[in-house]
Amino acid sequence: MSRVVYVNGRYMPYAKAAVHVEDRGFQFADGIYEVIAILGGRLVDGEGHLQRLERNLDELRIAHPMSRAALLVVLNETIRRNRVQDGSIYLQITRGAARRDFPFPAGIRPSVVAITRAVDMERVAAKAAQGGAAILAPDQRWARCDIKTVALLPAALAKQAAREQGAFEAFLVDRDGFITEGSSSNAWIVTKDGVLVTRDLGLSILSGITRGAILALAEAEGLRVEERRFRPEEVFAAREAFTTSTTAFVMPITSLDGRPIGNAAPGLLATKLRALYAAYAESEARGARSGSGYRTPSGL
Repeated sequence: MSRVVYVNGRYMPYAKAAVHVEDRGFQFADGIYEVIAILGGRLVDGEGHLQRLERNLDELRIAHPMSRAALLVVLNETIRRNRVQDGSIYLQITRGAARRDFPFPAGIRPSVVAITRAVDMERVAAKAAQGGAAILAPDQRWARCDIKTVALLPAALAKQAAREQGAFEAFLVDRDGFITEGSSSNAWIVTKDGVLVTRDLGLSILSGITRGAILALAEAEGLRVEERRFRPEEVFAAREAFTTSTTAFVMPITSLDGRPIGNAAPGLLATKLRALYAAYAESEARGARSGSGYRTPSGL
């Protein structure tokens, strides 16, 4: 657990960290967040995550609390103070605190919170080597899932349903019967013909940073990729299925609603992409340590 938390310009003990009772993130879910992986004490794809964060702030018309460079300093200092080598950092920015009223208040400062968490990467890798189960759940989220807001109750309900059924993830199904994404991940399948399929970008899914890296890695490997909608029936008929996310990287899904996918074991392609992404993430973290900056997997 994080020992030191950044809250609105101050680094303070975890037990004493707090925000105002009328913070709009607490009362209206009026805020956005990012979760960024940490390897070797450095951010993975930090610039990519902050670029998405800035876009989401603009979409909600929340003022940028500081420059990207300054925010990177805050994140790296929070990591340093907590001595986290491998794990993640959670960054949340809300519109700020004001008397409760629906319209946006004028003249308030955004609230900024950063908290770290250490992760046993060997344990995550062992889980990926085994694979996990998923269930189907209705997608009950709002119409702007492309914005990474703190309004996560529908996702939490889906994740809880998965846990109660002994599953790792829930694949969300929209009103038209198509899978959008996982409750906290992007969803993928590999067809019988070896085509890699994931939902196309739009308002229905989040533009995952790990998703983008996997697409670039797949392109570099010459894999056939389709970004399109797909139904649960296609998952049941698929050779493989997996999810991508910041904290789990690539996680093979071996069953859906109790029905096996493929041979009910992590697939060859998911395993390969996980290895490729792990190597990329290590390289990207080393680049952050050396100050060479953010690079996409394709080198562009």
